[in-house]
Parts: sequence; C-alpha cells; structure tokens
Amino acid sequence: MDYEFSRAHSGPMETVENVETFESLVRAEFAPRNTYLNTASTGLLPARTVAAMRTAVEAAAAGAPTDMFGDVEASRASFARLVGVPASRVAAGASVAVYSGLIAASLPEGAEVLTAEGDFSSVVNPFHVRTDLKVRTVPLERVAESVRPGTALVAVSAAQSADGRVADLSAIRAAAREHGARTYIDASQAAGWLDFDADAYDYSACVAFKWLVSPRGVAFLVVPADLGPLTPLFAGWVAGEHPWDACYGPIAELARSARRFDESPALFSYAGARRSLELLEELGVDAVRAHDLELADRFRAGLATLGHQPVPAPGSPIVSVPQLGRRQGELSEAGVEVSDRAGNLRAAFHLYNTPSDVDRLLDVLSS
Repeated sequence: MDYEFSRAHSGPMETVENVETFESLVRAEFAPRNTYLNTASTGLLPARTVAAMRTAVEAAAAGAPTDMFGDVEASRASFARLVGVPASRVAAGASVAVYSGLIAASLPEGAEVLTAEGDFSSVVNPFHVRTDLKVRTVPLERVAESVRPGTALVAVSAAQSADGRVADLSAIRAAAREHGARTYIDASQAAGWLDFDADAYDYSACVAFKWLVSPRGVAFLVVPADLGPLTPLFAGWVAGEHPWDACYGPIAELARSARRFDESPALFSYAGARRSLELLEELGVDAVRAHDLELADRFRAGLATLGHQPVPAPGSPIVSVPQLGRRQGELSEAGVEVSDRAGNLRAAFHLYNTPSDVDRLLDVLSS
C-alpha cells in the first residue's frame, strides 16, 4: 500500500491525572500470568499492541495490508515527543548496534572515544572494531571527569544494563561541551521511565522492546538538527526524500531529515510499537517513573531486612543484587522472572508491576 512519510499525529497526548486512572489503564492493557520483573531484558506488550499486530498480520494474509508505513511515521513522532525532539531528528531502525556502527564510521582515524567500563556491547563494540580509533574506558562514575582535550566522542548508556546505575548525564554533557567532544547516549534502559532529554546530546539511540514496551525490531536514533557528520552508509529506498521515486538506481535525493538514516522497517513490529508508544504518552513518563521507583525502593528496603545489599543505583528501577544470580532458575520455577547478570540477580520494576510482585520476590528469596 502506498504511504505518505509525513503522516503522523503531531500533537501531545493527554496524560493520566491520578493514580486510580493510571492503574485502571494499566490493568486494561496488561495481565501477566507470572511475577514478571524482567523489563530490563524484554518489556511486556500491551493488549492494544498485540491487537494491532494481529490485525496487520491478518490483513496482510488477506491481501489487503494496513498502512504500516504510516505506523512507522506515527511511531517516530511519538518517540520524538517522549524524548523532546522534533520528529525530523529521529531515524527509525531496528538496532542500537547498527546506529553505533554508523556513528563509529563517521569518526576520523585516530579519534578518541571515551566509554564506561562494562557498558553494553552494542554501544561500545562498534568503536573497538575500528582499530584505528583510540577507545578509552573508565569507571562510569569517572566518565565526566575523564573527558579531556582531544576527546572526540563520549559514548555511554544513560542507565547501565548490568546493574541499573544511572550516568551523571548533566556532568557528562557539560564536560563534553567544555572540551569540544560530541556525546552519544544509549537510552535503551532509560527511555520510558527516565526524564530523558535527547535534545541535550548530539546522538542518542534506543531500542523499544524494553521500557518502551514495544515489539522487537524497533529502534530509534536521534541526530543533530544539521544531521551531523554522518554518512548514510546503509541508505535504501526508504531513505529517499521521495521514497516511491527512489526504488531503482541511485537515490536522486536523500531525505532532508534524519529519515535518511532509516533502516528498512520491520513493519509488523512498528504496527505494534505505534500503540505501545501511544500508551506511554497517555500514562506520562513522570507517572511511570514515580510508580517504578516506588517499587524498586520497596524491594531495596526488603533486601535490607534479608541482609542483602544491592549495587548502589539510586533513582533507578533496576536493582542488582550481588551473589544472588544463582537463584534465577529457582525463582523462575516459582513463577518469578528476573535475570542473572554476571552472578548478580537483576530485577526490573515497570508500570505493570505491583507491590505484591515485590513481596512475592522477597518471599521466594527468603525461603
């Protein structure tokens, strides 16, 4: 089906105004059959998202596909509103690693890239495979103070996948500006609960299948208003200013927006992501954050009564507990889903979780 790339809802969604409305909306969308505390790995899909994907699949099977390219544009616009940038600065794709590679390819030989120890491989590995770059790694807490003259790029996750620690983004931004370095922030473990302002950084990338409760196959890249020094190395027909005129031969004109960095979209995933992102706009990130952090703090308090000390990660809904990762299998058998990360038990609390979920996890841990 033909589509218009400009087709998208452009205005802000109304957000819920009270806890009761928040809870009723969440109950209408989520009904997990277990105690699911593993959003840092994969978020649950809302009912509206599942329904939209089912409709798209059935329509395609019947030979009358829905306007899934319109879903891509609506998803792009919704994500842009969630992170505070114009949709023209957002590229739509499927992978943080691809966008990290695109940024890595833009750097000149010998450029210094500053990264955090133990950060997610999709963020840092594309810089390491370019052996002509100088990649320097420091503890997360020292990233800002380690920016120096000659640093070309600071690449770091807003929140660490392994243990939930939140980077001091304001200090990193200030240090980068002082020394003329660009910033690249992976918001995959942050967008959806953290008050993340993508406009404050040169680049940011994010997969949507975690805290944005979207299907796998959806990711976004935010670029500067002038598009930065990026070469659209994987530009296909969707990257043309007029895509349906760019199907054959070299593209006559690349998109004048970040769409020139689009990957060919996983359409069924975007059909669902559109509805997931709409839900987050309706709930409001502030309400989601307050809900998530209250549950995480409840778990931290419970851990203290059991004699366990989590990795310090204030202000994060991800709680990582050293030496308890070995109990992941036992917890799963009891219907409690968490992760084992480097020997640590990692629990992640999101909008569909409740205080009873926290208490169930603590009960199993205490048994």
